[in-house]
Amino acid sequence: MGIEDQFKDKAQQLKDEAKRRAQQGQERGKQQGQERGQQARERGQQSLDDIEDRYQS
Repeated sequence: MGIEDQFKDKAQQLKDEAKRRAQQGQERGKQQGQERGQQARERGQQSLDDIEDRYQS
């Protein structure tokens, strides 16, 4: 096995690693986005409820 082959293997490993990390990052980003969206919806609903309470009293 020559030095060139070792470099190729290492380059392939790094490429695979980068791809894997990118996918994990996307998954995490998606989850965080969903959680933030959920929190925003809950806050919006809370605001609506507050406004309705104010007008009914």
